[in-house]
Amino acid sequence: MQIAIVKYNAGNVESVKNALNRLGIEPILTDDAETLKSADKVIFPGVGEASSAMKYLRQRNLDAVIKSLRQPVLGICLGMQLLCEFSDENDTKCLGILPYHVRKFASGELKVPQMGWNNIFDLRSDLFAGVDENSYVYFVHSFYVEAGNETTATCDYVVKFSAAARHENFYAVQFHVEKSGAAGARILENFLNI
Repeated sequence: MQIAIVKYNAGNVESVKNALNRLGIEPILTDDAETLKSADKVIFPGVGEASSAMKYLRQRNLDAVIKSLRQPVLGICLGMQLLCEFSDENDTKCLGILPYHVRKFASGELKVPQMGWNNIFDLRSDLFAGVDENSYVYFVHSFYVEAGNETTATCDYVVKFSAAARHENFYAVQFHVEKSGAAGARILENFLNI
């Protein structure tokens, strides 16, 4: 099975590679259109800022490549947000695959960014097979994806938001599966088995 990780100017690529290595997979890190299109599965990770990430994707035509993919694709953290229609982070038009708006957490009694472990619930996707309701996973983010019909897991932090979502062959998680212990490993394994 060939797993491709989208190579672009966003972090957490090495930790995703390491998580896949622990599952016995040696992924390919690439920004080559044909390699991405021919892979069995594609992972679209990300830690960074939305507008500079989208600018980089557009300059290399990776935005069109990602939208054209027909195999299972997993967006992680910023990767999930970039799959949405629009982000409030520097007023960024994103890929438009998930029909959602990305909003900034209002700072108040809870610290922003949300950084650390939080539980996920309302799990409804084959991505969560064998994962317990209210499992704890690891988040690092200041922006969140609204909850809606395509939400497949939710989390509460300041507001209830999409911890995961799915549209057709595109799966997405706001949390870092690669840093989420046994639950994260199971979710990653489930993605590989889709």
